[in-house]
Amino acid sequence: MPEAEQKLNEAGLRAAKYLNTSETAIFHKRRTLYAADDLTILQFVWPPHVVLFPHDHQMWAANGIYGGGEDNTFYRRTDDGLEVSGGSELRAGDVALLGRDVVHSVENPRRSYAAALHVYGGDFFGAPRSQWDPVTGSRSPFDVEDVRRTLADAQARAEPAPDDPG
Repeated sequence: MPEAEQKLNEAGLRAAKYLNTSETAIFHKRRTLYAADDLTILQFVWPPHVVLFPHDHQMWAANGIYGGGEDNTFYRRTDDGLEVSGGSELRAGDVALLGRDVVHSVENPRRSYAAALHVYGGDFFGAPRSQWDPVTGSRSPFDVEDVRRTLADAQARAEPAPDDPG
């Protein structure tokens, strides 16, 4: 692993451990850089190999990657659920602009952490949104606990076992 990627990986691991301590259990508030009715700015650090289910934001978004990478799969709504309509691979220095009605899933395809700033044109935490089951395609209200579980599972896979020297 290149030195820069190793440093990002180590920094991401430290940040993820901090964000998952009991005193910061509501971790999304710790990563909120700005929040108002018309604008939210968040910092994300995605664990290696995390895959977040399809979801919408119901507001425009600008997602800028400053470390690692993020792959987006875009979907079109159909009578039967969702169908894949495209995708994008974002790397450090890239920005994705998403419209209000975009449905996408996000994956960090790398062995290292990905870091991004996301800017949303509204109240990210207050707006009603949807998520879709990646297997059945069924739609349900967005559930931040599902996101936390997904991130925690990926984080657990990323951390070496206690007896693992490397």
